[in-house]
Amino acid sequence: MLLRRRKARIRSGARQAVHTGYLALDRRAPVSELARQLLRKAFPDHWSFLLGEIALYSFLLLVLTGSFLTFFFTPAMTEGVYQGRYAPLRGLLVTEAYSSTLHISFDVRGGLLIRQMHHWAALIFVAAAGVHLLRIFFTGAFRRPRELNWMIGVTLFMLALLEGFCGYSLPDDLLSGTGLRTANTIVMSIPVVGTYLSFLLWGASFPGHLIIARLYIIHVLFVPGLLLALIGAHLVMVVYLKHTQWSDQGRTNRNVVGLPMVPQFAIRSTGLCLAVSGVTTVLGALAQINPVWNFGPYRADQASTGAQPDWYVGFLEGALRLMPAWQNTVAGHTLMWNVFLPAVVLPALLFLVLYLYPSLEKWVTGDLMEHHLCDRPRDRPTRTALGVAAVVFYAVLLAAAGNDVAAFIFRVSVESLTWIYRISLVIGPVVAFLVTKRACLALQAHDRRLLAEGEETGLISQNPYGAFSEGSQPLGARQRYRLLVRDIPLPLPDPGKRAPRRHRLRAALSNWFYRDRVEMPTTPEQRLQITGRTIAPLPDAERD
Repeated sequence: MLLRRRKARIRSGARQAVHTGYLALDRRAPVSELARQLLRKAFPDHWSFLLGEIALYSFLLLVLTGSFLTFFFTPAMTEGVYQGRYAPLRGLLVTEAYSSTLHISFDVRGGLLIRQMHHWAALIFVAAAGVHLLRIFFTGAFRRPRELNWMIGVTLFMLALLEGFCGYSLPDDLLSGTGLRTANTIVMSIPVVGTYLSFLLWGASFPGHLIIARLYIIHVLFVPGLLLALIGAHLVMVVYLKHTQWSDQGRTNRNVVGLPMVPQFAIRSTGLCLAVSGVTTVLGALAQINPVWNFGPYRADQASTGAQPDWYVGFLEGALRLMPAWQNTVAGHTLMWNVFLPAVVLPALLFLVLYLYPSLEKWVTGDLMEHHLCDRPRDRPTRTALGVAAVVFYAVLLAAAGNDVAAFIFRVSVESLTWIYRISLVIGPVVAFLVTKRACLALQAHDRRLLAEGEETGLISQNPYGAFSEGSQPLGARQRYRLLVRDIPLPLPDPGKRAPRRHRLRAALSNWFYRDRVEMPTTPEQRLQITGRTIAPLPDAERD
């Protein structure tokens, strides 16, 4: 009895302390208001929205595992004789960075597991962020009012690539050193200032003695700080702007439907976090990645056979391998176009297009409304076809990064395979665009047939005259809603030959984007209801 009373007093005191602390904090900060808004937020319930959460949780794993690794890694290029546990490398001259990586792998308890988890989490983070960007692009979730959040997401993806490359280069093994030598050549290819930038970054002629320490600072301080700040801004924008949603009964362009944070979303999100952690741990324990002890320490006069970078920078490697040898000398400066164009200009154009695409589509459409309903990719065939063409372009470059390995496996010459990739790089995206656009229009025609004829039941009936007919049943109200409630802009009218050139260009692009469509069978009343569900939300002043 006495013990029970003591436990009750302890619980009561703890509750009172928590209550007092919460009141003290709430008087000095808007805790209650923020908590009320967060608890009232509706979270999406469709699986495609989980891609961003996978990226977030893999980033948290990166922070945790990376913090562990910083206690044992030495970012220095001072050389010494290796006397560690891995016998095949004993007696070799290695840098402190490489020696400490071996120490983590063979001497630190759990070090190899954490190191491999860190590498796998990096791959998952970049992959999830990339697929998340594709989901936003194909569903039109980058449109007003989310253009700024789209730009933040693109910046996050670019920083993730930089962070991955810096971490990949830190062990100073033969594979990562080959990548650094390629990076040095890319920097030196920049006209006029390339050699000065190379000397500034490496501290001397390649390989220098400062690059590992500088990459380490970038990897553990500058880029993570930017990532944390931008992820925080991205999440704040998501909470403020609310999430987009798929067309369904009860969902319009003026409301937000989803799961409450507590308990549904919190439980699901916690489960996803544990799943991501579990999968990453299993991969780190069972799937070997980046075995630096097999590659050996970096030597400037050596290169690994079949050296391949991590997949997220493989497209740059492929572009370098496909670019013909092209350079010339102007005013005493050697212009290495075979390096500068594929490794500097190409990624710059890629990210410039990503940043500007929302503005381009808004200009072509002439649409200034807010959009909170996701587009079905089939309903925007030109945008979907452009996205698939870009994916095919990237896939060809990624495949070309391993042309030597593919040539060895399939017993063909590297030159022949390189020409196949070059031709595919030009023809592949065009074919992908045409096929994807035709497939989207065919899917729209299928939707129209479903609305007009109903869904097949699989039953065959025969009338008294001997004719057979296939049974069908009308679509349910929910499925009809998804097919009918869509927002596809009409092409802009032709401004005439005397109009300014930019107006004619805008009308031509609008016609190219939106002229191909399959109209759904609707009555005037249904069209009026569709307009009411897709109309933009009223401004706050008009709501009041």
